[in-house]
Amino acid sequence: MGRDLQLRAATESDLAWIHELRHRVYAEELGQHAPNPTGRLSDGLDGDNTYLVVACGAARVGFVSLTPPWVGRYGLDKYLTREELPLLTEDDLFEVRVLTVEPRWRATAAAPLLMYAALRWIAARGGRRVVAMGRTELLDMYLAAGLRPVGRTVHGGALTFEVLTGGVGELTRVSMDRYRALVERLRSAVDWRLDVPFAPGPDGCEHGGASFTAIGTDFRSLHRRHEVVAADVLDAWFPPAPGVRAALAEDPGWVARTSPPTGAEGLMAEIAAVRGLPVEALAVGAGSSDLIFRAFGRWLTPESRVLLMDPGYGEYAHVTERVIGCRVDRFRLRREEGWRIDPARLSAVVGSGRYDLVVIVNPNNPTGRHAPASDLRSLIAAAPARTRWWIDEAYLGYVDPAESLAGLAATDPRVVVCTSLSKMYALSGVRAAYLVAEPGTAAGIRRWTPPWPVGLPAQLAAVAALRDPAHYRDHWLRTHTLRRRLAADLAESDETVVVEESVANFLSVTLPPGGPSAARLVDECRRHDVYLRDLSPLSPEYQGRTVRIAVRDAAGNDRIVAAFRAALDLLLPSRSVSRASAAEDVAAAGTAR
Repeated sequence: MGRDLQLRAATESDLAWIHELRHRVYAEELGQHAPNPTGRLSDGLDGDNTYLVVACGAARVGFVSLTPPWVGRYGLDKYLTREELPLLTEDDLFEVRVLTVEPRWRATAAAPLLMYAALRWIAARGGRRVVAMGRTELLDMYLAAGLRPVGRTVHGGALTFEVLTGGVGELTRVSMDRYRALVERLRSAVDWRLDVPFAPGPDGCEHGGASFTAIGTDFRSLHRRHEVVAADVLDAWFPPAPGVRAALAEDPGWVARTSPPTGAEGLMAEIAAVRGLPVEALAVGAGSSDLIFRAFGRWLTPESRVLLMDPGYGEYAHVTERVIGCRVDRFRLRREEGWRIDPARLSAVVGSGRYDLVVIVNPNNPTGRHAPASDLRSLIAAAPARTRWWIDEAYLGYVDPAESLAGLAATDPRVVVCTSLSKMYALSGVRAAYLVAEPGTAAGIRRWTPPWPVGLPAQLAAVAALRDPAHYRDHWLRTHTLRRRLAADLAESDETVVVEESVANFLSVTLPPGGPSAARLVDECRRHDVYLRDLSPLSPEYQGRTVRIAVRDAAGNDRIVAAFRAALDLLLPSRSVSRASAAEDVAAAGTAR
């Protein structure tokens, strides 16, 4: 098929060919529909769905149609009711339809390429499950791709279709395992023009740290840290307390070569004193991820049932679904409801008694909303006794430390509170965190903790940080001021974008429907060394249009705004701001730094 093979989202000029090919194949060739005088075939989903097209040079080869859940209807609705096929009510379901290839290209890799592209596009928008109609005479092909029948058969004209479904992650793994050689050949042969990488990333939770890749993960170009605005990660914009810097700088050679206290006894004692907690209720780790992996790996099995908030911090989905293989349900948070947790609705879901673990990040990352401690206490009190609650309070300092549930966790065996010191205390690089649990639970975690779980630099830094609350309180307050100013400047960039502030050190920006994707905005900003986080893979609720932006210092925020405006000027041609003035903004911001 040559190196001039192209994979792209359909353009307006592709639509006439798509409708004409659909008529030739599904009306004239296969008899699913009656031929019509126009020689074209379309349906009511056109305009709401997305077509992907593969072409070879000037010749269009084939296409596939994708219907996302936010459309509110699927092609299958013409054949089955939601009662007959409850799968259609799932919030993260994407429909793959009418994969069609020109007759002379059917013996090529066009069809597998389109199916692979569909999976990559869906995964990049938070999709976790697909549904499709497969012609019964081609059923073996669909089964080989990893799709499975749901037990429903539908008829369209002269054709019979099997309704099929599969998880996006599993289907992607099947494609990479069974067809890796083909995928690798296609990588070099395809001009890939989708707003999603050709291949999946490494097997791990993607934390948005592309900014360090720009600096250089081999540490040979660390001067780049002064040029890159790392707004894709939620590291603090401010420095750690003076005592932290002094502790690390006083004798760095000794700090580097000396083994720390084996069980971080001094750090645990400091946490207990500062937080007013019994030391036996604590366990420490090298960041919250260390504690998540350790605790969940002990408590959960593939038979465990877990409830996650959606959208929510991606590490929890990664550990429960991909590492342990739990049965995971999601409690959907809605933009139209202000992303808040509805206590009554959540209580009803948890009250079913099915869940071994409920995870709540509070304040939530990435929505930035805080659930009052009183609401959570009531929820926990009413929940079944068998359900454990994991409350992640990584950003609680930006709200009010008095809102912590750590005191409850120290006495209630059903509750565990995890607190990272990374983001609130500007210690992301040294990695320190702790959890609070009823002493028996905490002791169980400590038993499965290896010696020296937190390095000496981290122990010294964490203790010094906890001894200077005034330094951090001042900077947390300053963060709110910086965030409000950043939000106002971004909102003024274009009236079609929606800026949503959080209670913490970040905000989100949503692009207009029908406009450019979040991925394209991220790519454009990177041209100016400004790194933002595309939230699309976290949840279909974002519809591929929302980015999260970490608050930086005033100069960094100015560069974010300038890059954002320059990107919009390219991506939204109707903008009133000229490209010339946007470029001047970028140049001025660069000079200011």
